Amino acid sequence: MDMIGIIGAGTMGNGIAYVAASHGHDVVMYDVQLTLAQRGFDAIRATLQRHVDRKRIDPAAMQATLDRVQLTADLGDMARAALVIEAVPEDLALKRDIFHALDHICDPEAWLCSNTSSLSITTLAGATKRPDQVAGLHFFNPAPMMALIEVVQGDRTSEATIGYLVDLARRWGKTPIVTRDTPGFIVNRVARPFYGEALRLLDHQVADVETIDRVMRSAGFKLGPFELLDLIGLDVNLAVTKSIYDAYFHEPRFKPHPRQQRMVDAGLLGRKSQRGFYEYSTEI
Repeated sequence: MDMIGIIGAGTMGNGIAYVAASHGHDVVMYDVQLTLAQRGFDAIRATLQRHVDRKRIDPAAMQATLDRVQLTADLGDMARAALVIEAVPEDLALKRDIFHALDHICDPEAWLCSNTSSLSITTLAGATKRPDQVAGLHFFNPAPMMALIEVVQGDRTSEATIGYLVDLARRWGKTPIVTRDTPGFIVNRVARPFYGEALRLLDHQVADVETIDRVMRSAGFKLGPFELLDLIGLDVNLAVTKSIYDAYFHEPRFKPHPRQQRMVDAGLLGRKSQRGFYEYSTEI
């Protein structure tokens, strides 16, 4: 089975590594420091332990999955991977640098993918000499639980690449949807008003956080907009909003909200900082 390389061991990176390893792939997970990679590995272990505790898997299956995950702080170790999935922060220059480096490190036949929420796959592919083998593979948080994956076709991504990724996603028990390389793709583009209008309602004191979330849940959403912002991370969500706003040449309906910027500046990032629109215990 193909070895999968993961660039970035944060929430999304370790979640994707978990998905690949639990479906039988050997995984090499990279971060700039081994301590960061180890933190991601510990998150995978904690997820598996919860499944053992709930008797969804047995301890032997947990250990087998963990044994398939290797950690590294050497990007050169990606040379062994047939598919590399980049999951670093939404910084175009950083991602282009990574794709340029991977193009020289990886086998010429290897596929290179980005988990970007909104940045152009065509632009990332331009940093390589294999644009036909570059695509978006956008998971949603939490990656082990969320079924949807956006398979993003850049201007020069081949049909063979898209076919491989769609088949892989299905083998992982996911629901892939193929989308064009447009700002925000499908989900993050149509989701901007879900957050933006909620923030405007709060700013105009139409209702408080709990009421807005409760109303949206009663309309059929699993989480309200502020609950979802806290889950995703206000910083991550803001970066995506800014990216889409800029890509659409400051279309007003995509405009970021000052309240969210203030909260990010104050370190109120949601669950990962134990406080955002709600407060959380350290166990979350």
